[in-house]
Amino acid sequence: MQSISWYYPVLAILLLAAEELYFRIADKCNIIDRPNERSSHTHITLRGGGIIFWVGVLLSFLFHPSQWSDYGCFFVGLTLICAISFWDDVRGVRQLPRLAVHLAAMLLLFAQWHLFGGEPWWYIVIALIFCMGTINAYNFMDGINGITGGYSLVILVAIAYANFYMLPEPVVPEVLLHTVTISVFIFCYYNFRPRARCFAGDVGSVGIAFILVYFLGSLILATHDLTYLALLLVYGVDSVLTIVHRLMLHENIGLPHRKHLYQLLANELHWPHVAVSALYMAVQAVIAVGLFATPVAYRPIYFFAVLAVLCVVYICFMRRYFHLHVSK
Repeated sequence: MQSISWYYPVLAILLLAAEELYFRIADKCNIIDRPNERSSHTHITLRGGGIIFWVGVLLSFLFHPSQWSDYGCFFVGLTLICAISFWDDVRGVRQLPRLAVHLAAMLLLFAQWHLFGGEPWWYIVIALIFCMGTINAYNFMDGINGITGGYSLVILVAIAYANFYMLPEPVVPEVLLHTVTISVFIFCYYNFRPRARCFAGDVGSVGIAFILVYFLGSLILATHDLTYLALLLVYGVDSVLTIVHRLMLHENIGLPHRKHLYQLLANELHWPHVAVSALYMAVQAVIAVGLFATPVAYRPIYFFAVLAVLCVVYICFMRRYFHLHVSK
């Protein structure tokens, strides 16, 4: 533990320096996000600041070499998915190569979980669809200042609580969990503000989604408790019901849009971005507290009750305010 005492302050300094260095590189290489009719922001902003999440994991592995043998498949998968996402931020990547890399990253993640050889094939197929869907949904939800970083912080704190206080022994590596939390906190310093200095970009939103899927999957596999998925319910309901809504409108769900509930709050109702992000954080935090306070035997009931409430809130909100988007 002595090495840990100096590791975290040094890590924070290095991550701050890395982010500032990236800003200089992004500015020089014109890695920027220009506002358009589908954007929720109005200023040209540097893109890809979420690369700090991958940098944090890399530093964790460099300072603690034993992690290479323990969590190597996870790191390689994260590196692959962050690399293709960063290239998408810089130049743009066609759908097929991006999908192929995402698939390779998922298979490496499953190898890290030791799923191959011990589970039926259909179990792996379901896990693959769910994990890839979660990562893409997380990417779609990255549209306003603070929402990706703030929401991720809530999930990380909840995972840490479950990991250290609700299990006989931790299943998520402590150093890696704390490292990612620090990197997200530093990103929020630059992004969780009325006028962000940077956006996460695909490299950030996809990267942190991959990390969170790994952490949550580790909890679920260790406890066989699927109700830990409640830690993603707010994003999940907004993402899935928005897709259903767009299908009902006969839209191409692969195209960009501004129809998520959080986008209507920010764009049509003109809530400040940080207020919308704080709302999503608060609701998810309350759900997490309720989950941990509920006896294990009653957690499925709690999960579906919260799911039902969120769905009703979403539908009522859209019935009342979606016309503001249509009238534009």
